Amino acid sequence: MAQPNPLPAWLPEPVRSALIPVLTPAVRAWLSRGLLAGLRGVLLAVGTLSTNITLFVLFVVSVVLSVAGVGIFLVPLAALGVRAVADLDRRLLSQWTGVAIPSPYRERPEHLGIWGLYRWVVTDPATWRDLAWLVLSIQFVGPLLIVPAALVAYGVEGILGVPVLLHFVLDWYGYGVFWPMDNVAKALLSWPQAAVILPAGLTLAPHALRWYALFTRWLLAPTRAAGLAQRVDRLTRTRTETVDAQATELRRIERDLHDGAQARLVAVSMKIGLAEELMARDPEAALRLMAQAREHSGLALAELRDLVRGIHPPVLAERGLDGAVRALALTVPLPVDVDIDLPGRPLAPVESAAYFAVAEAVTNTAKHAHATHVWIRLAYQQDRLVIVVRDDGRGGADPAAGGGLRGIERRLAAFDGTMSVASPPGGPTTVTMELPCALSSPRTSPSSGTA
Repeated sequence: MAQPNPLPAWLPEPVRSALIPVLTPAVRAWLSRGLLAGLRGVLLAVGTLSTNITLFVLFVVSVVLSVAGVGIFLVPLAALGVRAVADLDRRLLSQWTGVAIPSPYRERPEHLGIWGLYRWVVTDPATWRDLAWLVLSIQFVGPLLIVPAALVAYGVEGILGVPVLLHFVLDWYGYGVFWPMDNVAKALLSWPQAAVILPAGLTLAPHALRWYALFTRWLLAPTRAAGLAQRVDRLTRTRTETVDAQATELRRIERDLHDGAQARLVAVSMKIGLAEELMARDPEAALRLMAQAREHSGLALAELRDLVRGIHPPVLAERGLDGAVRALALTVPLPVDVDIDLPGRPLAPVESAAYFAVAEAVTNTAKHAHATHVWIRLAYQQDRLVIVVRDDGRGGADPAAGGGLRGIERRLAAFDGTMSVASPPGGPTTVTMELPCALSSPRTSPSSGTA
């Protein structure tokens, strides 16, 4: 079957037929990547020039006025405005270039007054790095964002023959460095010039956008000291949350034992005692009590198994994380695709945390997402266990709202793990979890399949 022609239908068929051998998938990808990078560079440049200059002036004025006392109110507002813009740049550049730029700010203390808010902002080194970024980013916008975008725009204009067309329509047309023209010969030179300018712009634009992202990361990412301080604060907070969670779990186990298995075992003991007393004078009643005791002992055993499964599932110990996740997928009332690529087994605590995180994510999907399909992927990349649970449900999941996702976050944080949730309204929802760990014994179960 003939492949459809990917070129626009408004182009003449001879032109489309001549260009199709040249526009291979690699060339089309290069064109789309360059054009998209040029457009993003323009948007980022416009936003940077319009907001950063304004915010810089506002911040400096606020600091100056703080001498008179008024700045105590203005500096935190200006700093928070700068942080909002910086966070937007971090997010956009991370999405567009793949250069991750973590947030460096100290966690905001609770119950801050005006003076406390002022001190929290002013004493944070990230505030002053933001100020340096406001100034320096304006200097880098031109060479890294505007110039590549301008090359792409000029090249596209020349390739489309706009200079030639306008030369015949407008007598005064002729401008810039690339198309200075006052006759037809000069106008026709726009094509060979554009044949050089456009490839240069398309090649340069993605690299320049990435260089700008690296420059932004240099200023806006946490320093080594700030990163260590953030990690200490995070581990301190998660340790407290983990201790609280463990205490809650112990209380739950005690309650389940007391109200469930223990009560049934007491009933079994009482029925056996009564049966012993009735054995001589009423054997039939004794047999009925023994049957009831056997039934209660079976229920107690089932409750104990459920309790143990909630602490550490036997399938996890026997078959590892690979087999346990596959067994879990079989219990989900939805079609589940499982893809696992683990060259070994994590340590038991990490394995347990990963299993329960997957179980909680899948349970949330089955209960709340209104999904028709679930995808689970586990892989080991760069000394980290990476878990992705995705569904085609209605979206809108938010860890900040509490519930199961917040529980997953606390469970992973105890191992210095992270969780990110992408769940726009209307879906899909993708929960990505990462756990730093080492692997031990080699895998014995298959690597992929469908449950």
